[in-house]
Amino acid sequence: MEWDEPSQFPSELIPKLGELGFLGVIFPEKYGGAGMGYIEYAIVIEELSRVDGSVGIIVASHNSLCTNHLYKFGSEDQKRKYVAPLAQGKKIGCWALTEPEAGSDAGHPRTVAVKKDGGWVLNGAKTFITNGRYADVAVVVATTDASKEHHGVSAFVVEKGTPGFRPGKKENKLGLRASDTSELIFTDCRVPAENLVGTEGNGFINSLQILDGGRISIAALGLGMAQGAYESALRYAKERKQFGKAISEFQAIQFKLADMAMEIDAARLLIYQAAWLADRALASPDSHARFSREASMAKLYAGEVAVRVANEAVQIHGGYGFVKDYPAEKYYRDVKLCTIGEGTSEIQRLVIARDLLRKV
Repeated sequence: MEWDEPSQFPSELIPKLGELGFLGVIFPEKYGGAGMGYIEYAIVIEELSRVDGSVGIIVASHNSLCTNHLYKFGSEDQKRKYVAPLAQGKKIGCWALTEPEAGSDAGHPRTVAVKKDGGWVLNGAKTFITNGRYADVAVVVATTDASKEHHGVSAFVVEKGTPGFRPGKKENKLGLRASDTSELIFTDCRVPAENLVGTEGNGFINSLQILDGGRISIAALGLGMAQGAYESALRYAKERKQFGKAISEFQAIQFKLADMAMEIDAARLLIYQAAWLADRALASPDSHARFSREASMAKLYAGEVAVRVANEAVQIHGGYGFVKDYPAEKYYRDVKLCTIGEGTSEIQRLVIARDLLRKV
């Protein structure tokens, strides 16, 4: 709560998270990572978020978006230059896809990159960027050939301090307030040709692949916060007395707790299934194994479960759920992001439906 009230980024945690390997969970040891998989990664995000979702989303965005994009599609030089220090926690990363006019329509960014003098010049703005003001490294998605639609979008790595690159407005948010969410501004920002990440024109397609893993982490974020909210409600129900007995002895409260526990376990199993499939794809990077539908199902269900569980936690606390003396109100504020970030619940339903219809 000391971080939450003033929207204070917990900078002091970053070296500790790095030492524990949490900032490079899914990357090989040769690049400074912990050499683990998506199941372990989901557990890390869940356990951090069980206490504070802000810390969970800082770690999730750093791992599965920025660092993962460089690891999956970057050159060997880029992996050694950027992935290693990011995975070790020596640097913090952000991933810049969303724009004011290109949220769910992420395939048409207005940020443009133009070839010039053997390099690229970026102009435009990104919004709602997690870790934006604190990132040492940003992966930025920009239009390189508007005539090619989705196939005219590319990705670039831009370092903090590059002339023409600066953070913009810091968002004053409902929840997850210790996590930094900011604009990024590019004004004639020149980067060398070798800062192109992956193949020119593949930036949007690569971003969709990155979002598959990102959705597992947001699902785990929601799961952890739901678990934390449930545990706080369970403790309170055993302690709070009304009409001469603990409120946990009333059937109305028992039914709420039973539904909360059941939905949390169901969400966890969906997440672990998606993580298991992601690990299979990770083990065979040349394979065409995809887990888009399963990741979207996990993210959709876990996000909406988190909202329901946090709502019931406030209800069980009664009036005390509406004040900051108990953690219920913070979970209630924090969980809503899970139905919005990295693809809204509506977008997840589209992803799931399209996959189902393709297989009919």
